[in-house]
Amino acid sequence: MPQTSQSSAETSLPSAAVLKAFQNAKTVLLSGHENPDGDCIGAQAALARVLEAMGKTVHILNPDPPEAVFDYLSCEVAYGTFQGGDLPDHDLCVLTDISELGRCGALSGPLGAHPSTKLVVDHHVHHGEEWWDLAYVDRTASATGLLVYRLAKALGVELDTVAANGVFTSLVTDTGWFKYSNTDAETLRIAGEMIGLGVKSDRLYASIFQRNLSALPVELGELLRGLEYFGGGKIALLAADPDHGPFESNTDVLHDILRSVEVVEVVLFLRQTSDGRIKLSARSKNDWNVNALARRFGGGGHVKASGATLQGPMDRARSELLEAALEQYASELSGGAVAR
Repeated sequence: MPQTSQSSAETSLPSAAVLKAFQNAKTVLLSGHENPDGDCIGAQAALARVLEAMGKTVHILNPDPPEAVFDYLSCEVAYGTFQGGDLPDHDLCVLTDISELGRCGALSGPLGAHPSTKLVVDHHVHHGEEWWDLAYVDRTASATGLLVYRLAKALGVELDTVAANGVFTSLVTDTGWFKYSNTDAETLRIAGEMIGLGVKSDRLYASIFQRNLSALPVELGELLRGLEYFGGGKIALLAADPDHGPFESNTDVLHDILRSVEVVEVVLFLRQTSDGRIKLSARSKNDWNVNALARRFGGGGHVKASGATLQGPMDRARSELLEAALEQYASELSGGAVAR
C-alpha cells in the first residue's frame, strides 16, 4: 500500500519510511511537471545537493527545461530535459511539486513503467488514487522547497549556498515574494536562514522579475485592450488574440496588474502557444477556488493559482471557460445567479 506522510500540526516531519528511502537509495532520479516553475526546480536543486552530500548519484529529468530567469540555478545544477528513449538507471524516483503523474507530460509513461520506488514530495491537493509507494505531502506548506528544507534537517544534511538558493527560489516564487496568504512564520524564518547561508535576495529578485524584454510594456498594452469584466466586475477575463502571436512572457505581471483592481476577485488569462494549444492561467485574490475550475479542463494547481490546457479555437475555449467560471462563481461567492 502507498504510504503518505501527510503533514498536520502534530506530524509536520517526513515519516521514517520516507527518510529510510532516501538513506538506502543509491541512484535517485528527480522529476517534475511540465513547464517547471521556480518551486519545482528550486526544490530539485536543493534536494539534489542534499542527496549528493549523502553520497548518492542524482539525475534531474523534466519534461521541459527551466526558464532562463533561473539560470543562477541551472549553471550550478544539471537539469535534463526528456527527449524520449530510456530513463537514466535509478532505484528511487522522486517527483517534486507534483503528485499527478499525468502532468509530467511525455515522461508520464516511462516514469510509471520504471520499476524504481516512487516517492512524491509535494504541497498540492491530490485527486484520484495514490499511485506512489511513498510520499511526503503537506498541503499547508507554502512551497515544495520548504519540504526539502525539512527533509535536509531530518536527514542531518547542512545546506550549501546552491541548495539555499534553491529553497529560497521555491519560497519566493510560490508566495509571490511573500505577498500571498500562504506566507507564514515558518516561510519567513527559513527565508532568513537561507540569506544567512549566502543567498543574495536582491540578485535573485532581479534575475526572476527584472529581465523582461523591452517589448513587454507595448505587448501588455495591446493585450489589455481585450480585457473584459464579468460578474459585476469580479471576474477579469483576458483572451489574447491569436493573430498577435504567442505571449511567451511570464504571466504573473498580467495577473498582478489585474488583481490590483479593487473589485476583481478572479483573473483568467487565455493565450495560444506557438504549437496552437490554448493555455489557461487562473488566479484568485481571496477565497475563490481556481483549482476546481482548472480541474474541469483537466488542469490543476493551487486553490488560488492554477492552470489548464483547453481545446481550441480561442473563441470556443473562451466561451467554455466563461460559462464554467460564471457557474462556479455563482455557487462559490454569490450563492445565486451572477450578472453577465
